[in-house]
Formats: sequence, C-alpha cells, structure tokens
Amino acid sequence: MQTRTLGQGLEVSAVGLGCMGMSQSFGELPDREEMVTFLRGAVDRGVTFFDTAEVYGPYDNEELVGRGLAPVRDQVVVATKFGFDINPDGGFRHGVDSRPESIRRAVEGSLTRLGTGHIDLLYQHRVDPDVPIEDVAGAVKELIEEGKVRHFGMSEAAGATLRRAHAVQPVTALQSEYSLFHRRPEQDVLGVCEELGIGFVPFSPLGRGLLTGTVDTSTTFGEGDIRAGLPRFQKEALAANMAVVDLVRRFAESKGVTPGQIALAWLLAQKPWIVPIPGTRKVHRLEENIGATEVELTPQELAELTEAADRIEVHGERYPEAMEQMTNL
Repeated sequence: MQTRTLGQGLEVSAVGLGCMGMSQSFGELPDREEMVTFLRGAVDRGVTFFDTAEVYGPYDNEELVGRGLAPVRDQVVVATKFGFDINPDGGFRHGVDSRPESIRRAVEGSLTRLGTGHIDLLYQHRVDPDVPIEDVAGAVKELIEEGKVRHFGMSEAAGATLRRAHAVQPVTALQSEYSLFHRRPEQDVLGVCEELGIGFVPFSPLGRGLLTGTVDTSTTFGEGDIRAGLPRFQKEALAANMAVVDLVRRFAESKGVTPGQIALAWLLAQKPWIVPIPGTRKVHRLEENIGATEVELTPQELAELTEAADRIEVHGERYPEAMEQMTNL
C-alpha cells in the first residue's frame, strides 16, 4: 500500500477505511465478530487509517473499532470525532455541542471505548455556530498538550473557519464529502488546505455507492439505509444522476478497471495530500478500493474525465435541509 502525508507530518495509507457502515446507515448490520476479523484483515492488506466517531451507533462503532484494532494499535492511525449532542442514554438529538467541557467529556469517552491511551486524529464533527472556533481549537490544543490527542481535524468546515482554527491549533486534516458526485470543496476549502498545509480526507468518495455502478433506478434501499431519505437518491433525481455513473463506467471499461477504482483514482490524482476513506464491509470491495492506488490516469485522461463531469448537472441535494444547514459553516 502506498502512503500519503496529511498536515503536520501525519503519514497514513493512501486509502483509508470509513467504519461508520459497520454500525449504522446502510441497512442490516453485519455480524460483529466478522467485522472484528475484517478490520484486522484491512491492516494485513496495508490499510493504516481508520475513521470512526462517537455518534456512530452512537458509541458502538468506537467500541468495535477499538476491539478490532487492539492487537495492532501501534501500527495504525485511528481518527474519531466529537461535536454532536448525544443523550446520556445514547439517543442522538440531531444538534451540535462543541463546548470545551463537552469536548473533554467526549474525548474521555472515546478513549475508553477505543481502549487506547491517545487519539491519533480528533475531528470536530460539525462546526458549532454557538461556540467560537477559537475556543474549540483551544480545547483540543490542551488535550494535545496532555498527550490524549495527537492531531486536530475538522469536518465540513468552511475555509474561513478553517483559517481561524488553524491560527490557534494547527489543523492536520479537513474531512468533507468530495467525489465526482459532489465537488463543492473545489470552490473554497481545497485552496485553503493547500495554502496552510492541511490534508484533505474525502468521505463518501464513491457517492454512497453510486459511483461503484451497483446502484440504479431499480435499487430498493432497505430499512435502516440512509440513502432512502436522501434527495439525490430519490427516483427522479437518481435517474438523472446516472449520467455521472455512465461516464465513470465508460472510463473504467477503457482502462480495464472498475468504476469505483476510477472514482477513487480521480480523487487521488487531484492532490498528493488527499486521502479518501471509502466505507465497506466486504473483503472484495476493500481489495478493489485498495487497488485504486495502482490505477494511473494520464493528464489527458484526468482532464477528459473532469471536463466531462463538469458538463453533468447533479440533481437533488445531498442531505435533507436540516442536515445540510450543519455543513460548510
């Protein structure tokens, strides 16, 4: 596996693993023991960058990741997140809370669930408009000084917010959605990341499965699958958005690789400090995603793919309005 360097010298595998789907959001949950084995198998295949959050489950995903990676903890980088308002009983209230005392409480809980003495990369999951970002960065800075956290990250933050946070505590990585299906980061934050030396970690780099070519207008999303309620996956919008899939499929056929590998290779070709974290629960998909690091797009191919994607209008918002309002603050 190739490696890449995010901000502040944090070296990780060129493709990481998003672990959320092991505990929520994509239908029936997999067997827990199988996921423990799967996580360790990912390390065997060269993956060193694992992404979780306290709100995934809630809490369950951190426990699963902690258990799965316990035997290889010193070989991997574990990223988790704070910032959502979670009831003491585990209920998610769909609000944000980044008060310094809440950050410290979240970190103590994450350390326990992960079974570790430190968090390699701690993200603010969503910007809290009621807490100055300087206070958030300051709280994380204290945790870094105490050795409980090693690197500070942000998620779905706007460029101006990123600058303010970075001035207090250098930001190692910004995690936001980015793919051929969602390209808003190109408008603002990628330039800020390059200027400040901050790595970029795209989540949903395969468009929540759309860019793998395994989703079409006949697909039925089962109970517990978040895509059933996302505007871009409603039947009319999905039919229009298949144009992006068709484009990626054509390029994949010309290269003798899979559509998902083309989608990941396109992201990897954008900047050397971009590290996508596709989520999967299947070994063959994991190996396919890792294989994307070996797919080379020539400058001409990259330009052709990008220009063709530029001409396609993506239909539907990526989130319902209430969720979308929590991003790019």
